[in-house]
Amino acid sequence: MQTFFAKKSDVVKKWVVIDAAEKPLGHVASKAAAILRGKTKPIYTPHVDTGDNVIIINAAKVKLTGKKWDDKIYYHHTGWPGGIKSVTARQIREKRPSDLLKKAIRGMLPKTRLGRELNSNYRIYDNDQHPHASQNPEAVAL
Repeated sequence: MQTFFAKKSDVVKKWVVIDAAEKPLGHVASKAAAILRGKTKPIYTPHVDTGDNVIIINAAKVKLTGKKWDDKIYYHHTGWPGGIKSVTARQIREKRPSDLLKKAIRGMLPKTRLGRELNSNYRIYDNDQHPHASQNPEAVAL
């Protein structure tokens, strides 16, 4: 018996909705990353985009446990000498809450061409409204 590898023509993409209200950040991000990769489907192939499109609503209501709102620090570098910048999770939530989920999901996807392609397959909204009703998204429970 030969190993099955999915082709782009074999993949049927659907849309799913994840409600992040009062759910831990890591649980929502790991579930979204698994759906984006296609790991929840029987035709999963590591080098092919077999995943579904994901809509995440209520990103502003995601929660972090313990003291992570103040202790979790995100770093980035400007490229200039001494240009390291840091921001806490609380500061990100106040400015743009969807960025917390965006950073978490991006970190769980592969750092390859496929990962960059998968980054365009999810949408994050801060409230419970989204403009994708015509795609007939299915609700996914965590």
